[in-house]
Amino acid sequence: MTKPLSELLRTAAERSLPVVRAIPDEALSAPTPCGEYDVRRLLAHLHQVVVNFQSLAAKREVDFSAEAEDVCLRPGWRDVLTAETAALVDAWGAPGAEEGTTGAMGLPAGVVGRMVLGDLVIHAWDLARATGQEYAPDPAVVDDVLEAFQQLAPTGRAMGAFGPEHPLPDAGAGASPWERLLALTGRDPAWTRPA
Repeated sequence: MTKPLSELLRTAAERSLPVVRAIPDEALSAPTPCGEYDVRRLLAHLHQVVVNFQSLAAKREVDFSAEAEDVCLRPGWRDVLTAETAALVDAWGAPGAEEGTTGAMGLPAGVVGRMVLGDLVIHAWDLARATGQEYAPDPAVVDDVLEAFQQLAPTGRAMGAFGPEHPLPDAGAGASPWERLLALTGRDPAWTRPA
């Protein structure tokens, strides 16, 4: 974890937002690799995460139990998500954002920031797979998130944020860091949308 979080978030956003912007309205009910979410609900979740983690960067409390707003009902929802993601990058680039602790669990702020970084890249993959788009995350971002999530995975599973680790062929021998990250969060890297 060597690059500033805001730089990693900016890089992740540059690759993730084109996926969001290219989602056609007719694909909003499509299933995603997140079994409990269709595209619409996953976009609502992603919007909630992006907004809440702006507050966490500023050391303000958030309520993750609140129901996620259906952002797709807003006019120009793609622009809304783009603007909120830009605000997220700015929030984590503010002086002191990565210092100290934040959130109800009092975790180090840098660790909390890696949570939203992971959500941004992993959910971009979920949305890309669900809507037949290509998506390739930045390798430096993947390495950073994989390092953080390897430490967070047991707690993430206990809290229901991660599914059970997906088994990789040959116990992961030859798997890329990206495939290992997807599997760590409970995803099948080979998932394809139903025909």
